Amino acid sequence: MHGRLILIPVGLGPADSAHLHPPGALETTRRITHFVVENAKTARVDLKRLEHPTPLQQLSIAELPKHATGNSLESLLAPALQGHDIGLMSEAGCPAVADPGAALVEAAHKHGIRVVPMVGPSSLLLGLMASGLNGQSFAFHGYLPIKEAERQAALKDLEKESRKFRRTQIFIETPYRNEAMFAALLASLAPNTRLCVAREVTTAGEWIETRRVSEWKHRSPPELDRRPTVFLLLADS
Repeated sequence: MHGRLILIPVGLGPADSAHLHPPGALETTRRITHFVVENAKTARVDLKRLEHPTPLQQLSIAELPKHATGNSLESLLAPALQGHDIGLMSEAGCPAVADPGAALVEAAHKHGIRVVPMVGPSSLLLGLMASGLNGQSFAFHGYLPIKEAERQAALKDLEKESRKFRRTQIFIETPYRNEAMFAALLASLAPNTRLCVAREVTTAGEWIETRRVSEWKHRSPPELDRRPTVFLLLADS
């Protein structure tokens, strides 16, 4: 029988694993000895935090190639085809969500390998939960364009779609460009559009606040430089 591909959420920052993962997820992770990860160094840190009983040097930890091919994915799944469970870990948050691990999950389905998602932290869903914005209709857009004119146009389009469908729009930015993104949001969006800033979710620096753009403009900007942040907006219809 084939092993399973277990999707293991990774902490979003330093935190107590017992707080982030239910006991069943911890027990399952501690039994796995084969892992496919986005970043081996990050994975080792998280496995140590999860108190994996096997010495880290004795675990099989393979990195997922940035441009994975069919052959490389099949090679990574070889332990599962031989009957061993494989743990898939992102660099942070849930694997295969805004994450290249989706390619391995797709390959697992093609090979008839059972895929098992486990409960754990997702900055996107936690930010949406805490935003007070529409949780019945939402979309994640990853990273927006870097160039100012293209970014402004993208924000206008997202706001227009949000207004038409009453859809919460979710996106992220490279942490060192967070403050530029926040400034672009205030410059591009309508005054009544609600904007949520969810910074460093689940960590000691967690800070989540939702206000209309007009209100944000009269407050000191939040400290976002090099601090992982999720942005969410919902336009008035």
